[in-house]
Amino acid sequence: MLPNKPPASNQTQRWTFAQLFGLVKRNPLMISQWVICWIAVGTAGGLFAALYWNVLEFLTHRFQRFEGFSLLIVMPLSGLIIGLVIHYLGNPGEIAVIVDNIHFRGGRLDVRKNPSMILASLVSISAGGSAGPEAPLVQVTGSFGTWIADRLKLQGEDLRTMSLAAMAAGFTALFGSPLGGAMFALEILHHEHIVEYYEALMPAIVSSCASYLVFAAITHLGIAPTWHFPQYHLERIDDFAIAIVFGIIGAVAGWIFIGIFRGCDAFWQAVSRLGVSASTPVPIYVRTTLAGVGLGILAVLLPLTRYFGHEELDSVLRANFGAVFLLTLALGKMAAISITVTGGWRGGFIIPLFFTGACIGKAVAVLIPGLDPALAMICTMAAVNAAVTRTPISTTLLLSKLTNLSPLTPILFASLIGFFLAPKVPLIASQLKSQREATDQISG
Repeated sequence: MLPNKPPASNQTQRWTFAQLFGLVKRNPLMISQWVICWIAVGTAGGLFAALYWNVLEFLTHRFQRFEGFSLLIVMPLSGLIIGLVIHYLGNPGEIAVIVDNIHFRGGRLDVRKNPSMILASLVSISAGGSAGPEAPLVQVTGSFGTWIADRLKLQGEDLRTMSLAAMAAGFTALFGSPLGGAMFALEILHHEHIVEYYEALMPAIVSSCASYLVFAAITHLGIAPTWHFPQYHLERIDDFAIAIVFGIIGAVAGWIFIGIFRGCDAFWQAVSRLGVSASTPVPIYVRTTLAGVGLGILAVLLPLTRYFGHEELDSVLRANFGAVFLLTLALGKMAAISITVTGGWRGGFIIPLFFTGACIGKAVAVLIPGLDPALAMICTMAAVNAAVTRTPISTTLLLSKLTNLSPLTPILFASLIGFFLAPKVPLIASQLKSQREATDQISG
């Protein structure tokens, strides 16, 4: 009789029903404590976003009373207040700093910057700066994710994932699209690899869903489309060619915007060097005040360049503006965004870029009768944003939700064209840094 052979080490292990039941009897479901953490982070993000939005609306209604030449006083004074907040509470940074922290600080966002970011951004946006609340929402919610991770003693990828999940909650609260907001939080981190930290995708989606429900329940925003575009139905294969053409137009607009933005940044850098010495630059409140003067002049000449475009885009949709005015408005908006962000005012430029793309798309539709204005505007909006922020997938998802355009394939075509025709060096320089480069920098 042959001896019993021991089972081979590479043999598939077979479990009895009793053994399997023993393994899962404590928790027979896929849900775990991590899901509870992601939901908690998203819920907190939605609560903060709702509070922030209500305060922002209250302040905006007060500032909207000022129009015309009074803005030449109100906007510089607002800039002075913003500069003083940053001068005394510290520079909270912008989206580039957030991306940098995700790459090089293991996803750790500094909660100590929140008071400066909240106060400066509330004044910046409510006074009429051409930047939206996405940057402050992402900074504050992301830092809360870091704080939670520290309480749970998380490290490495677990800490980064918690911060990313909280960032996604901030994006989703503003855009009202859980999947699009989650994708945007991950996609904006790199200029080429689309979703570099893919392990954070599910946490980001779960957190976004929780944030969306809380924010929508409190503010009643994000349930219906944000902008009411004319109805569009995809019925012809030619529409894909049109989407590609408007993708090219949007990419060109993206190049123009990046050029204006970098020109403004170089101007403010030169202004900063006018201090008493090389080691003592001009105080930040001088820069923000001068930026307020520029924004005030633009607001007097082109009132629709004031604010970040959330409500102003509806005016573009309803009014019968001429093509020349729309193109002038688009250039003015590009200048307003650039002055706002480079001049030290706080906020993001995603929705302002959508406004710019809508103006350009409608201008082309006015010049060429027979083109569907909704298709023209939305495709140009997608291409401009994808060219500047390098987020083709999430831009498609966000615009489909914001505009209620159900055939999202043309938007995807335009977004991809804008992405692939974008400048090789991105506007957000920290997007260039890959994980390998980050490792080399840290080890060096």
